[in-house]
Amino acid sequence: MHQPTAVVAPASTIYSTISQAECRQRWSRLTLCEETNQVKELHTIIRDRRTAGNDFIFYADRLIRLVVEESLNQLECSETNITTPTGSVYAGVSFTKKLCGVSVMRGGEAMEKGLRDCCRSVRIGKILIQRTESSSEPVLSYAKFPPDIAERQVMVFDPQLGTGKTACKVIEVLLEHGVPQPRILLVTLIASQQSLDLVFKQFPELRIVASQIDSDLDDNHGIVPGCGDFGDRYFRTDDDQ
Repeated sequence: MHQPTAVVAPASTIYSTISQAECRQRWSRLTLCEETNQVKELHTIIRDRRTAGNDFIFYADRLIRLVVEESLNQLECSETNITTPTGSVYAGVSFTKKLCGVSVMRGGEAMEKGLRDCCRSVRIGKILIQRTESSSEPVLSYAKFPPDIAERQVMVFDPQLGTGKTACKVIEVLLEHGVPQPRILLVTLIASQQSLDLVFKQFPELRIVASQIDSDLDDNHGIVPGCGDFGDRYFRTDDDQ
């Protein structure tokens, strides 16, 4: 008897992230968080489309805190000596410049708590970049910075870097406000390799700290594998309940 041939559905493409070794080779001013099992589990949770509501917020906050801590390690410091309660001298360090955070609205606002949990009374500016209906190019809609931002080390917060165009516009605005490239630190959870290529090509002296680097963009310029619209998921504007 003739046996019917089984029809096997094509498997979904499984995308991977870019390894730390490859990242170090391609982008010398990129710092990746160490890919521990904890970091990978947090990514697994927030990338899962079934994770929603308070669970997404909780685990995203944990990952944000880890990325912020790594970012603080990259800031310029100078040696300083202090005296302990025992009367002994301790050789330590202190930041050379005052710190300022800048959140790229609205997704970047989710990262503000992570910075405030680490740095008391830190100043945080806001910037909104939008695209016009007639063009896909980003335009500045709003910016509010501390008046002395040019004298500070600046950490720019944006949870995802897709094409990199928004990040480039933000950096342009900061340069116009007198912040030099070497004092700008772009902090993100997930970046596409295309965004890193673009940002470092235009601004080779700034630094980027990321948690993971994704391999591709889809037809709508979304990061693949990505985690969807981070802002919608974090602020629950996609919540049906």
